[in-house]
Amino acid sequence: MRFRASLAALAGVLLLAACGGDPAGLPQREGSHHTPAAAASSATSSGSATTTAAKPVALRTSERFLELRMPTAYTPSAPSGKGTDEYRCFLLDPKLAQDSVITGTNFLPANAKLVHHVILYKVEPKDVAKAQAKDTADKGEGWTCFGGTGLTRNAGQNLDEAPWLGAWAPGASERVTEKGIGTELPKGSQIIMQIHYNLLGGKGSDQSAARLRIAPDTGNYNYLRTMLLPAPVELPCRPGVANRLCDRNAAMADLGERFGLEAATADLLHILCGAEPVGPTQKCTRPVNQSIVVRALSGHMHLLGRKISVVANAGTPNAQTLLDITNWDFDNQAATVLPKPVTLKPTDTLTVQCTHDQSFRDVLPALADIPERYVVWGEGTSDEMCLGIVMFTES
Repeated sequence: MRFRASLAALAGVLLLAACGGDPAGLPQREGSHHTPAAAASSATSSGSATTTAAKPVALRTSERFLELRMPTAYTPSAPSGKGTDEYRCFLLDPKLAQDSVITGTNFLPANAKLVHHVILYKVEPKDVAKAQAKDTADKGEGWTCFGGTGLTRNAGQNLDEAPWLGAWAPGASERVTEKGIGTELPKGSQIIMQIHYNLLGGKGSDQSAARLRIAPDTGNYNYLRTMLLPAPVELPCRPGVANRLCDRNAAMADLGERFGLEAATADLLHILCGAEPVGPTQKCTRPVNQSIVVRALSGHMHLLGRKISVVANAGTPNAQTLLDITNWDFDNQAATVLPKPVTLKPTDTLTVQCTHDQSFRDVLPALADIPERYVVWGEGTSDEMCLGIVMFTES
């Protein structure tokens, strides 16, 4: 079903995320713009967005570092010849001799001005040959991969348990899970590193790397999972602005020219979430579907984002705010580790809500030369997203 395949575009955000675990091992947000659930506010008088660098975490028993770098340098360009973004997938072989778990992830950008965000995907042993074929078929290092890795047409089918190993976005450093928690990586698996290159940021080539903490899978680990909570974006131009792309149909056509069929995600999200009104704020509520223990959350929007929240059981007496960022900072997308993990049941719901603001165009240099337009969900840096990312275990 094309709807499911198109939702794989959600994995091209990344916006974005970090593994849940020991708060001391994760970059944390500070300031009045952010209120972690069940934690005392650390407000500052200025309310400015700041990032506290994570303290280095020493290797624990049985852990080792594994650095996986792109085999050769790659110079990104807009695949369609139009636009300012490229999503490129690079196949990396960890050469695992035994079943393992990932207990920490970090990304080492070689050209930080170009890299918008990164997602690491697990390639099961049965799919390695298919990934190698895609890598060989495309000219240059890696292959173009808007909307997921392109290995399967239903890559976005399971938003409740995305095949992510880790992710990086501005503000993130190494993410280390707490003891006894890790992401499974069977022997013979490989890794796809999907990089979103923002061509507005600069030029040149890139040969970035991922650095993983790896440990043998003893069978005693609680596996970390990732749930994605997308919502539509329907942000019209401000009153008095009459640019051609202020018409939604024209804006959708332009999006299609830049990203092909993946542009349909902007409409298909209304099927997932219900019809959301036109305006600065949209939301989406989804059932949890299984018993989970929420350990950390992050959000992802682009440059017009103002605020994002994730609430469990919104609109009920049992409502609980898990993430509340009231002053979005694209350069600080660090995860929030909950001081106390929150257990949710299959009867519970999660609601993500985002607010975007066209007036940010007036102050952001990156958008200075881009005419105002009707903004929908899209993969470009000048498009927008609304995505909650939930890191959880099953117990």
